[in-house]
Amino acid sequence: MSVRSRLALQQKRRQFRVRNRVIRDAHGRPRLSVFRSNRHMYAQIIDDVAGRTLVAASTVDAEIAGPGGVGSDQDAASKVGKLIAERATAAGISKVVFDRGAFCYHGRVAALATAAREAGLDF
Repeated sequence: MSVRSRLALQQKRRQFRVRNRVIRDAHGRPRLSVFRSNRHMYAQIIDDVAGRTLVAASTVDAEIAGPGGVGSDQDAASKVGKLIAERATAAGISKVVFDRGAFCYHGRVAALATAAREAGLDF
């Protein structure tokens, strides 16, 4: 097994472990799922019972992207967190559970979570 495939397998296991724990402890609340790539940041609120996305926001959205904007820094992640919280409150969602996936809770992921909390989401 190559190093690359071993790392991918470890990431999938970590993501599976975290997501199952989050879903188990959700008690019917929707899940705020975060994904970060090297260039962008994505967040969506998912209803696991119905299996559909309720609200989504990312650095690709026109409200955040703008001309020449950088989508891979903590400032952009904070904007995504604020936007997802605004869209969630408009959709009538106030309580969620936070799903960091396979990513560590620091840097851009923590910035998104902090901005979402400050904008009114409860988790």
